[in-house]
Amino acid sequence: MREELQPDEHLTLAGPGEGLFKDRGSKFLAFAYPVEDAEQVRARLDELRRRFHDARHHCYAYRLGADGAESRANDDGEPSHSAGTPILGQLRSRELTDALVVVVRYFGGTKLGVPGLVNAYKTAAAEALDAAPRRVAVLARPLALRFPYAWSSPVMALVKELSLGVAGQDFQADCRLELRVRLGLWERVLARLERMPGVSIERHEAPGA
Repeated sequence: MREELQPDEHLTLAGPGEGLFKDRGSKFLAFAYPVEDAEQVRARLDELRRRFHDARHHCYAYRLGADGAESRANDDGEPSHSAGTPILGQLRSRELTDALVVVVRYFGGTKLGVPGLVNAYKTAAAEALDAAPRRVAVLARPLALRFPYAWSSPVMALVKELSLGVAGQDFQADCRLELRVRLGLWERVLARLERMPGVSIERHEAPGA
């Protein structure tokens, strides 16, 4: 059983995974990928359509966003809800977001019927997802700081203490530091920085993973 996620965490894929299911001559090749937006989804779909240009169907589903609020399932010519929906169900049952699964079908000459298709697409998707490594993604906000070099020691001590992500730094007479602050630490970090009069804060409100 995996550890309970924090409110500013969500589960996603750390890399791709592949699966294969066969039934009565038909082959279902499944591919799971981490994705960040719809543009990456399209790029992966285009890549697989070129690679398997002779396949009859390229069915897929994805979930985007920390809570999976943006999702889509596509049957690509299969009977309604027989392909994309069971693929999406596998993403949801594993609570995975920012993830895409594409199942490529080569028709074997025998119709499987809707129950057979649902089982095939579900099983192929499950195999690909189970083969893919996973990671816990953390929602974070960018925070840019400016301060005289004399303040670098207390600032970096705070960074080390709270394990803040450093996205960029430039330590001259006038220092600049770009941080990634997880949402669960945001208010705490601001409160600590407000007690450092030599540090000026530039806030960036858009959260990201």
